[in-house]
Amino acid sequence: MAASFLLAFWVIRHQPRVEHEIRTIGFLAYPMAVAIFALVASAPFSVTDALAIMNGAIFGPVTGTAVDAVGLVLAALLGYWINRHASRLFDLHEYLDRLPAWVRRFPVASPAFLLAVRVIPGFGGTVATATAASFRVPVWVHVWTMCAIAIPVCALLTIFGDRVTVAVHGYEWRAGNYARHYCRHHRCPHFHFRRNTPTAPPSS
Repeated sequence: MAASFLLAFWVIRHQPRVEHEIRTIGFLAYPMAVAIFALVASAPFSVTDALAIMNGAIFGPVTGTAVDAVGLVLAALLGYWINRHASRLFDLHEYLDRLPAWVRRFPVASPAFLLAVRVIPGFGGTVATATAASFRVPVWVHVWTMCAIAIPVCALLTIFGDRVTVAVHGYEWRAGNYARHYCRHHRCPHFHFRRNTPTAPPSS
């Protein structure tokens, strides 16, 4: 998780260069971003916050949110399929017993339960997906309950990533402009390093 947020910080800091590199692959940048988001979001105990911030920094708030939304729908389908075929690898009852009382008041696998459990940070999304698959919840119910919680959160993070990028590069531009203005009016010394020209040897 720390590495993902460090990567998001690097993308924000070097956004012009990253955007230039992405433009070189053309339209493939969008399906690539969607695929990465879907793969990460479908993995157990994954955190997509940093990816949403990166999408905002790279694609902007509107296109970045669209990438998030498509990626979340694909992640919901992929995660449901994985849990249907690997539910025995996940001790669901142990995690259900650890849920807060206000979540356990809802019938397990009901839409209200799936919505409530996804609010819990950390393992809530993983428990919701595993519950939906184990209790054979219709896939469309699983998809809309996941997107109803995840898309607004990712949209806010995407907008945040876009605004932080604008703020960082705006601050850098203002700082550089102030430095140039200050030096122009205060005659700051400029150091020029020149290679010494060789002198001719004395004639004998």
